[in-house]
Amino acid sequence: MISIEQLEYHAGRIRASGTLGRSELMLRLFDFFVGCARTHRVPKEVEVGQDVFGKKADFDVAQDAVVRVYIHKLRRKLDEYYAGPGKDDSLRLVIPKGEYRFVFQDHAEPLAQLTDLEPEDPVLASEAEVELESLVANAAAHQGARRWLPWLMGVVALLLVINLLVMWLRPAAQLDSAALQKVRSNPVWARMLDDNLPIYIVVGDYYIFGELDDEGIRVRRLVRDFDINSSNDLEQYLKNNPEQVARYMDMTLQYLPTSTAFALRNLMPILEPNNKVAHQVQVILASDLTPAMARSAHIVYVGLLSGMGVLRQLVFDGSRFAIGDSFDELIDQQTGKHYVSQAGLSEDSKAPYMDYGYFSARTGKDGNELVILAGTRDAALLHLAEALTQPASLAGLDQQAGAQHDIEALYAVKALERSSLGGQLLLTQQFAAHRPEAAGANASASH
Repeated sequence: MISIEQLEYHAGRIRASGTLGRSELMLRLFDFFVGCARTHRVPKEVEVGQDVFGKKADFDVAQDAVVRVYIHKLRRKLDEYYAGPGKDDSLRLVIPKGEYRFVFQDHAEPLAQLTDLEPEDPVLASEAEVELESLVANAAAHQGARRWLPWLMGVVALLLVINLLVMWLRPAAQLDSAALQKVRSNPVWARMLDDNLPIYIVVGDYYIFGELDDEGIRVRRLVRDFDINSSNDLEQYLKNNPEQVARYMDMTLQYLPTSTAFALRNLMPILEPNNKVAHQVQVILASDLTPAMARSAHIVYVGLLSGMGVLRQLVFDGSRFAIGDSFDELIDQQTGKHYVSQAGLSEDSKAPYMDYGYFSARTGKDGNELVILAGTRDAALLHLAEALTQPASLAGLDQQAGAQHDIEALYAVKALERSSLGGQLLLTQQFAAHRPEAAGANASASH
């Protein structure tokens, strides 16, 4: 039998790991189950709803799935903990299927072998969970195609990860050692390669969540909302709109533009010189980047303007440019000119169109480097990744920028079906003072 001391020890480790996140409801649910385990209490779903989520006495579990949704989230958080910080723990806190309580599982034993925290109580499933399983089984019989949607999304995500790994291991353009050294010694990259600060390659991602059917069980469709960019955003939205709790579900899904994989293929050989060990160069999602992280490491952003997350304000503070009414538009605040991607505007999908790429390299207030490769759409990002990793195009940038640091540049890219047909460096500008002679607004260089 597991003692209360062991329970408190394991619960404390999980809390301290940060895996549960900052969600007040998640932390409250976790602490509620710990408290129940101390007193050998096995609550019903309606009790969890009332004690944790503040539901009233008329709380109807058949109509409101908030408890089931958060139990699902908590199970996933525990899985994350034991796949990471707690991977070596001999005992694991789990929530058995069909129950609302913690039990201990021996790491060496299969999931069915559970050590009960409650003396001599049988394992009983709550009526709500039994009903839920029955409904899911019936739904699978009548709507087989829909039930596979979350699994298919998981497969898509897995294929994307495999794709990124392939791109990492197989560079797009093999630079000889002399050319590679020229690129690494360019001021754009040299400042972050010559010290011991870690490098975060931040890829612009997009958070998506599930919309449930009227029964609050099956995922009817996946939703992308520009005002909801993380699990915490969704939780805050549901907290402010409790009537929507049974409608939307966090599925911990993000997607990346396909151009990101090809852009990384160009960048990886540049960012892995001998003086940076493997753990010092990390690829992370923009949605996982915090302001503190952005100040403590060199940052290389690779993605679309719409996926920059917390970097957006930092990047465009003091910039010559501003993002327009849509993320397909950059506005030159000096001339008033609007640069709008034509992707998707033409009725002829085979017609060439113009796309635009934004690049900047500057030193942050804390001495770290911030390099941005952001496209309005895919074609521009692909061109930037090539232009900023080739000696000739970097030399053209240096010539136009006057070998200055803290610069930004705008590229115009001719595109066809999301592929770059070639680009032109339209202008460069220094962040500091915005000197007219450094702007080069009428100068351009074709690549």
